[in-house]
Amino acid sequence: MTVQHPLSGQSVLIAGASGGLGTALAVELARRGATLTLVARDVDRLAAVPVDAQRVALDLRVPDACVRAVEATIAHAGRLDVVVNAVGVVAFGNVADLSIDAMEELFLTNTFVPIMLANAAIGRIEPRGAIVNISGVIAEQNLPGMAAYGASKAAVRSFDEALGREARRTKIRVLDARPGHTETGLADHPIEGASPKMPEGMAPAHVATVICDALEAGTNDLPSSAFT
Repeated sequence: MTVQHPLSGQSVLIAGASGGLGTALAVELARRGATLTLVARDVDRLAAVPVDAQRVALDLRVPDACVRAVEATIAHAGRLDVVVNAVGVVAFGNVADLSIDAMEELFLTNTFVPIMLANAAIGRIEPRGAIVNISGVIAEQNLPGMAAYGASKAAVRSFDEALGREARRTKIRVLDARPGHTETGLADHPIEGASPKMPEGMAPAHVATVICDALEAGTNDLPSSAFT
């Protein structure tokens, strides 16, 4: 028997779609029948995401790029129902050893992009739509050697808390997801420093399933405990 998912036919914009988690989310959303617009910087990696979708190569850190991503989604699907932000970078090392450039990149990518994307989308998302940001478990408890990265993610969690209250007025839901360490490959490519030895993380497909289940269930908050 074919299952009819609530996400079927929904227009979903996935930012950071070429990353490990972004790709897993694209696959799971496609399985549930969503109409997808995928955004990422790297054209080749974007083309490799194995789903039927519109693909838009954009660097969302650039002014007006978030607006262009939203407009491309609406032009493709005729509407925008869900925005999923899977953009992110990581850096490792003590604060005393971290460069100013790395600090700026962490906050520009991890914090400013979600804010700019929400700013671009909030007036365009259909009522009962949703914005999903992935702040991660480190937003619940920061760690030595990852202080700036953790702070950039904690800022997203704080932003989501307030944005969720604002967005209720237009019947838009904000979902903050805080999965634990996930095998996305992000830790293997830090913008600075070297990754410490970590235990094996969760499968991206599992994390994507939990997030999509929460989207369909009307959940507003996904703490790290929801992924275990």
